[in-house]
Amino acid sequence: MKIIYLPLLFCLLICFRVQAQHTLSGKVTDANNEVLVGASILEVGTTNGTLTDETGAFKISLQSSNATIKISFVGYQSQEISLTGQTELNIILEDGASLGEIQVVGSRAFGRSSTETPVAVDVIEIEKVAAASGQIDINQLLHYAAPSFNANKQSGSDGADHIVPATLRGLGPDQTLVLINGKRRHSSSLVNVFGTRGRGNTGTDLNAIPVSAIERIEILRDGAAAQYGSDAIAGVINIVLKKNTGEFTGSVLTGAYNTQAKGDFPEGTANTDGFRLSSTRDGNALEDDRSLDGGTVKVTGNYGVGIGKEGFVNVTSEFFSKNKTLRPGFDFRRGFGEAAVDQFNLFANAAIPLGDKSEFYAFGGSSYRDTDAFAFTRDNNTPRTVLSIFPNGFTPRITSVILDNSLSAGVRTQTASGWNIDLNNTYGVNKFHYFIQGTVNASLEEASPLDFDAGGHRLSQNTSGLYFSKFYKNSLEGINVAFGAEYRIENFRIFAGDEASWATYDVNGVLITDPSTQIIPTDPATGELRPGGSQGFPGYSPANEVDRSRSNLALYLDTEFEFTKKFLVSAAARFEQYSDFGNTLNVKLASRLKVTEDFILRGSVSTGFRAPSLVQIYYNLRFTDFQGGIAEETLLSPNNSPITKSFGIQPLKEETALNAALGFTYNIGGFTATIDGYFIDVKDRVVLSGYFDASALGINVVNAQFFANGADTRTLGLDMVLAYNQPIGKGNLNLAFIGNINDMSIEAVNNGNLDAETFFGVREQGFLLASAPKSKLAFSATYSQEKISARVGLTRFSEIELYDFDNNIDLYEAKITTDLSLTYNFTKKVNLTLGANNLLNVYPDQQDDLTEGGGYWDAVQMGFSGAYYFARLGFGF
Repeated sequence: MKIIYLPLLFCLLICFRVQAQHTLSGKVTDANNEVLVGASILEVGTTNGTLTDETGAFKISLQSSNATIKISFVGYQSQEISLTGQTELNIILEDGASLGEIQVVGSRAFGRSSTETPVAVDVIEIEKVAAASGQIDINQLLHYAAPSFNANKQSGSDGADHIVPATLRGLGPDQTLVLINGKRRHSSSLVNVFGTRGRGNTGTDLNAIPVSAIERIEILRDGAAAQYGSDAIAGVINIVLKKNTGEFTGSVLTGAYNTQAKGDFPEGTANTDGFRLSSTRDGNALEDDRSLDGGTVKVTGNYGVGIGKEGFVNVTSEFFSKNKTLRPGFDFRRGFGEAAVDQFNLFANAAIPLGDKSEFYAFGGSSYRDTDAFAFTRDNNTPRTVLSIFPNGFTPRITSVILDNSLSAGVRTQTASGWNIDLNNTYGVNKFHYFIQGTVNASLEEASPLDFDAGGHRLSQNTSGLYFSKFYKNSLEGINVAFGAEYRIENFRIFAGDEASWATYDVNGVLITDPSTQIIPTDPATGELRPGGSQGFPGYSPANEVDRSRSNLALYLDTEFEFTKKFLVSAAARFEQYSDFGNTLNVKLASRLKVTEDFILRGSVSTGFRAPSLVQIYYNLRFTDFQGGIAEETLLSPNNSPITKSFGIQPLKEETALNAALGFTYNIGGFTATIDGYFIDVKDRVVLSGYFDASALGINVVNAQFFANGADTRTLGLDMVLAYNQPIGKGNLNLAFIGNINDMSIEAVNNGNLDAETFFGVREQGFLLASAPKSKLAFSATYSQEKISARVGLTRFSEIELYDFDNNIDLYEAKITTDLSLTYNFTKKVNLTLGANNLLNVYPDQQDDLTEGGGYWDAVQMGFSGAYYFARLGFGF
């Protein structure tokens, strides 16, 4: 059956569903027997929920007579009740709701389920997804669990090999805002500058957050700049941390990739048939034939301790180690494959009661990542090699140490009049430090060291906020008012590396300061001048150093009006003032209409903005770029540079957006469907330009590149999420279908008087459009019993077009991958999962011309490493 027809399967299953559903009714009151109108009843582990009516009554169809339900209402303590077949249940909620209760992102009203919100929200229980999948990081988990989330692993893209860029609804990595427990997360200091998805963008390093620390992930698939500020044009990802106590849980995962790449590769091609590549003083050595590579080990642990009646401290540690993968590459790229990673994460989430209505809370953590990736090969004979050190040429290794630290702390309280007040400060910093190994500074010839400290970059962000909210339950059918203020300070730095990593030396080994009097060494084989700096990635020099800051003040108002039990309208406005480019005001209007208790219509319209990042304004580097296998010296000039201005590039300004969405949710029994269409119009997107001729600059570079507000885009799309649960025999069948259909077009290239092809040509446009694949469709079926469960998943990745160095199209036709896993529960706390991702070892279409990454495939949605086999042991006590 073709996967495109899978939604029909859901309709048929609904038509033939049997006595599987369990109906529960009852009433929710407080300790004084006063009814609670609008209390939330949610079936734990699902998005199935309802609200109490004006008499406090509710009725809900559950998936099982033994389901667990959660009852919550703002100002009262939440309850979780495990049913034992009851059909009627009356609940009394006690005063003093947990102040740490997190509402679903997109609505600042507490207790609203994702199918009740006026905008599209996915709620993903990440622990369940991770337990049944061999995916080892957040990016890849969401790649297969959320309809319009895409994360492409890179190769030969310098820093993007180490921090994978991710996108939502086809927009840039920096157009999706990330929150943790509702508070803004800092972004990475890395900007993607080569042929990556999200080229020219910065983003948030989601993989610095341990998966095992997360209770759930909420993905708001709607423009939300008017609610949450800059970076929220595509939507918001809110990561909700665990707060459970009294139990230690952990896991051990191991796995590896199948090295048998599928394709018709020329005889003698590097890295075919499972060969592994090493970089030694004698050049590249192909080692023994192996059937597996990319070996992975991941160990996690989580434990929580209760403090007082409602307090807790929950701590997570996670260690992860992965070897390189190596796949067939062209002669100029004998190290094509995924980077090696060693990583340790430590995260904590805590709340300490300060009384019945107040608490102190804090969360944050630290991530250390040591990575190792191959750069492009330096073949003989070129002036970039030193034959006495590498007689057979060499492939440099770009290694890095990435440190990511964060801490958020605050005080929450509730006044006697019902106002919730939250005073918070959140600090985060990302530091990316390059170390280049197995390489040379060719201008030093035989005296060159082989390893270099190449410097790096650092981005910090501090956000202070004061937030107020109140729910007026006796006004209309309920009014929620939230407002607040935030003050944010950002700082971006580039720090220099060792002198030998960036400098050019004369024939006497002296740093060149006066080219008119000093002689640059000449390569005896080619007669060309030897370049300076570490080959593979040149170090940052003192001339590249940057230390720039800016501040931002934001004021917002976010409201929800329930005019009737069926009709809700939300409205939001946000004013922001930046110290470096001015003011902006954005608004949003959204609505939800309950046509029936099971069928809900929803829609929204909003304006949005994104301030250019400090990295995009001030980043600069001189580097070696491989164009069709030919090395050329390129200058990436900062936006505020006189050089940039001399080429006619204007100062960066904010991106602006118009978002609109219309959709519906349908929830009956065990079947849930959400279908949402969207329109996103973005003006003045910040992009990385094409290559300008810079040979006349007299600084020994061939090309120059710039960040510019280069393009206007328009996106039309459709997100689909269908889920069905059906008890069968002694077990339960869960079917899920997620889909995204996306069409992005470039409406204008803002080249002014500059040549359009040079400014932002066909090839650069191809990178932008490839970040917005035409579709991704995924179906999964899981059958579980007390002792055993099995899951199969099919994912269809759409056709993608990219361009080679001669502007010829590289076509990647649609492919379907198959995932399979089997879990056995030894006890309720101990289980073993065996499985395979991409079981049939499907690869993208092989390309026979010069791809951006230097392998026989570009970095596309489905990856280029083939089948991955894994085993995972989960335990708790």
